Parts: sequence; structure tokens; C-alpha cells
Amino acid sequence: MISSLRGSVLHVGSDSVVIEVGGVGFTVAVAPDVARAAHVDDTLALHTHLVVREDALSLYGFVSREELEVFTILIGVTGVGPKSALGVLAHLSVDQIAAAVAADDDAPFRRVSGIGPKTAKLITVQLAGRLAPPTRAPEVAASAASDAHVVQVTEALVGLGWPERVANEAVIRTAEEAAPHERASVPVLLRLTLAALGPARGATPQGSGRG
Repeated sequence: MISSLRGSVLHVGSDSVVIEVGGVGFTVAVAPDVARAAHVDDTLALHTHLVVREDALSLYGFVSREELEVFTILIGVTGVGPKSALGVLAHLSVDQIAAAVAADDDAPFRRVSGIGPKTAKLITVQLAGRLAPPTRAPEVAASAASDAHVVQVTEALVGLGWPERVANEAVIRTAEEAAPHERASVPVLLRLTLAALGPARGATPQGSGRG
């Protein structure tokens, strides 16, 4: 079993990286945000899970041990394969998954490509009691999640192509650091979040002038 890899990045794809370890290059499937953060010649360390099938050996990599553990639990759910499990973790953080399961809310899982209503419900049922409680303070998370402006900005970023998990975390972080008058304005909050995410993706929407 290959449980972790640490080495130089040889290649970066949209949803995979090639890591050289001891002269051998390993192709590892990763979430899109992990791939975007990786650069050729960087040193990258990933926790990995090896999926063995008759016709292939596939590695799936995660930045944190918690993500790997949730991935392992997810692929044990009926109807959830490795790619779908990786898709869940690409859109939702470990805390968001734990919170949804604790609330028996399958809506976040239904928004993941490849996860239908029946499978989404199975995830909440079969993961119940198997995940650690969210590490984020419940009152802070609930406040941020219920903020209509945070929801609107998150939806706008998802429409621009950002994964829901990346967008939501960025908006919440930006809202927490912003001044009250900045949090009260959707255009300002969107502009600040785009700036935090990076100019490459933010240039077009910022230049739209929509408010």
C-alpha cells in the first residue's frame, strides 16, 4: 500500500499531478484546487490511497490526513466510487461534510457532479456517527453560513468556475476579515474575495462593473 508520497512535481494536469520519488514518477489524482496550487519542480507531499482494480492501479492524493480518512469512508458508501468521492472533497471541506452529515442534509452532496439524490441520501445515512465533529466553532460556522451575502457571493464564484468548496471557504474567510460595511455589500465582498483568490481568475468579473 502506498500511503504517502513526497517528491518533486514533474507535471500538473487539471485534476492530477505527477510526483517523482526516487526516480519514479507517480500519477496522482487530486482535487482541482490542489492541482492549481502545484507547480513543476515544487516539492509536494500528499497522503495517498491506492485503488486496485483488475485493469489499473490508481493513486488518489490529499493534502491532509483528515481528507484521506473521509475519502476512505466515502468510497465505502454504496454507489460512491473513487472519482465521486474525490469530487465530494473537491467541493466540500471535511468540516462541511461533517456538518451536512450531522444535520442529515443531503443537499450539498446532490450538488456534486455524479452524485444523485439516492446516493446523496446514502452518504448522510452511512456516514452518520463515523465522522469527527466539525472543528470550526459551530456558532461562527452557522453565522457565516446563514449570511445571505456569503451565499450570494459563493454562488457567483461557482458560476465563474470556482469549485464550491474553494469559493465558500474563501468568501467566509474574507467576510470574517472584512469591515462591517464591506460585509454588507455583495459587490464589495465579491471584489475582496476575488482579490484573495488571485488576479488571474478575478480580472474578468471585476471588470464587468456589475454591482
